[in-house]
Amino acid sequence: VQLQASGGGLVQAGESLRLSCTASGSNFPSFDLGWYRQAPGKQREVVASIRRIGTTTYADSVKGRFTISSDIDKNTVYLQMNNLRPEDSAVYYCNAWGLAYGLGEYWGQGTLVTVSS
Repeated sequence: VQLQASGGGLVQAGESLRLSCTASGSNFPSFDLGWYRQAPGKQREVVASIRRIGTTTYADSVKGRFTISSDIDKNTVYLQMNNLRPEDSAVYYCNAWGLAYGLGEYWGQGTLVTVSS
C-alpha cells in the first residue's frame, strides 16, 4: 500500500483547507485510517481517525473544526479543516493502520500546512 497525501498550503487564520490521501493497492476498506501532524520541535500527534467500521475520533484541539471522512470507491481519506489557527501549522501525515488485521501499517509522505495570523 502506498499513500499519497496532498492539499496542504499557506492560509490565513480562519480559513479552510481539505487534505486528501489516496491509497494505491488493495484492501483499503480493511484499514483504520488517520491523520497525524508534527510541528517543528514537537512529537507527532494524532489529529483524527476513522475506523474501518466508520467510527471517528478527534483530538480535543480540533474537535468541531476538523472532519475526517473516507471514500472507499476512490481509496481516499480526507481531512476537512475549518477555522484554521496558527497552532495548526504542521506537516500532516496520513496513516493506514491494519496491524490488528494482519495488514501492516503505512504512512503517507506528509503535506505542509502553514497558517498565518
